[in-house]
Amino acid sequence: MGKLFGTDGIRGIANADLTPELAFQVGRAAAFCLLRGRTGPVLLGRDTRLSGSMLEASLVAAICSVGGDVARLGILPTPGVAYLTRSFGAPFGVVISASHNPIEDNGIKFFDHDGFKLPESLEEEIEALTTASQEFPRATGRAIGQAWDLPQGEEEYLSYLLAHARGKLEGWRIVVDCAYGASYRIAPRLWEALGARVIALHDEPDGARINVACGSTHPEVLQKAVREHGADLGFSHDGDADRVIAVDERGEVVDGDRILGICALHLHALGRLPGKRVVGTVMSNLGLEKALARAGIVLERTKVGDRYVLEKMRELNAPLGGEQSGHIIFLEYATTGDGLLTALQLVNVMLETGKRLSDLAAPIERFPQVLKNVRVASRPEVERDEEIQEAVQRFASALAGQGRVLVRPSGTEPVVRVMVECEQEEEAEAIAAELVELIQRKYGVEMAGGR
Repeated sequence: MGKLFGTDGIRGIANADLTPELAFQVGRAAAFCLLRGRTGPVLLGRDTRLSGSMLEASLVAAICSVGGDVARLGILPTPGVAYLTRSFGAPFGVVISASHNPIEDNGIKFFDHDGFKLPESLEEEIEALTTASQEFPRATGRAIGQAWDLPQGEEEYLSYLLAHARGKLEGWRIVVDCAYGASYRIAPRLWEALGARVIALHDEPDGARINVACGSTHPEVLQKAVREHGADLGFSHDGDADRVIAVDERGEVVDGDRILGICALHLHALGRLPGKRVVGTVMSNLGLEKALARAGIVLERTKVGDRYVLEKMRELNAPLGGEQSGHIIFLEYATTGDGLLTALQLVNVMLETGKRLSDLAAPIERFPQVLKNVRVASRPEVERDEEIQEAVQRFASALAGQGRVLVRPSGTEPVVRVMVECEQEEEAEAIAAELVELIQRKYGVEMAGGR
């Protein structure tokens, strides 16, 4: 068995890599590590994937077998589970979701009693117990845990979100793409409660179509709808709604980098950005870094992954950080990325400045950024591959500080990601093509499969 935990919990093909048996083992190990005298039910939520109820059953049985109680939240965004875990004082929270991944995938991620994702040291402890041969105690008799549904969790989370709204939206027209995922019900309800006219897309709990040609990974669907309906703006979520991509009134995409920049510049203008630092990742666009620098704000970069963004934010006491994918963390209000809260904060900036989204996004230039994914049989250590790193350094030197080259393995999928960023898109495309060819030759699926 390979390493279980990636950058965002455990992921794999449901019932193949991530089996009910593995979910049961992981659930028992996690309950054993995380209960430790804490009382109250563990909170368990999921997205709409077809495999969700299967894995939910395994995790419920696992936690109850260790003596823990479980409150099932049903289908709820990942940040909703994080918020309720902290709000209810639960021992820990669990989410069954593979976020933006394909429908056949699923995943398990944990939140501690404070609503934060587990530190790597605790994940390693759970992983060691999961793979160990020794048994740990099983509850018997009255000590066996119980499970029940907690449908009011959505109402609690919605109330929390509404408390952050700075005004009503009567007369606004908002399109929201729910990706057939966890936000299918709560996202339209949020904007309707604020008085907006809502055009909801893919707002059914269809786990067979979650993320398929819709949601934050396919913003072109939202762009078309905003233009067709003459909407003021639109929001597109992924399967578990921890991220959001926006579209302005002209139908132009406002990605996570621009959302981060808009909110950072606004907080800075209000004197609410201590240290004048914002946390991004190595994928954050150079245009964002330059726009922030003009305002005297430093962009601190981390490895890709919200856990690394959050770690750096807490280290620097930075209130704002995020990723290009639309996973934005407002540490003053939340413990993890929250697509709905981020959308609210973006609307709040519009209300407080009286500006359209296109006007707010305009100062944040976007350098052409070519992104390529190379599917591999397993995740190679490309950072240690001398031939690949020599090529990366050669291209980076040729760009002479006016662009960036990045090659990294994905933390959640069997792919190597190539990113080339510079002022001329044709040059970026040419560099990316050479790197892709090199990686395919060394690690591509066909070649790897034939070894």
